[in-house]
Amino acid sequence: MQEQQFTNIYGGAISLQCRSYEAASCREFSVCSPKLSLRGLTACTCAVWLAAYALFAYTENTAVLSAAIFVTLIGLLFYLHFVKIDQESLLVIASLGIQMTSYYASGKESTTFIEMNNVKDVVINEAIYMQKVIYYLCILLKDPVDSHGISEVVPVFQSSKPRLDCLVDVYKSCQEILDHRKTSL
Repeated sequence: MQEQQFTNIYGGAISLQCRSYEAASCREFSVCSPKLSLRGLTACTCAVWLAAYALFAYTENTAVLSAAIFVTLIGLLFYLHFVKIDQESLLVIASLGIQMTSYYASGKESTTFIEMNNVKDVVINEAIYMQKVIYYLCILLKDPVDSHGISEVVPVFQSSKPRLDCLVDVYKSCQEILDHRKTSL
């Protein structure tokens, strides 16, 4: 297993782990984002609770403090279970397909599988985002009606948003696997 350090489009540190399995046509790529910052979590919680205490001092209503605690806990659970993704992985198996998995901070996993028969190509695409050009890896799916057409574009590593240098490594490996598959057919 190889691990390399990169940055995302915001300048944050991420790591790319590449794992090759015994079969030459099977590779897994995992992009790990930094874990939840305790400092940031504490700052947000303190800000909400200080605002609630100020409102309590003004209104003298204890329901304000109870509501602040309740909203903070529900908000944190929602963030950990539905928003904060710690790791994204891409498993490419030439004979079967491509599996994308997202691992949330709460332990929840979200998996999508695309059969190799539906994959037309893997490309690096570009988009304009917040007054700058960003690049992202995506999977092009074949159109069932038109053999030369594309029915859908599926972006990969949506949460971690790696820069181009990281995407090039993954792209080259995916192309090797797809080329190996085409030659074996």
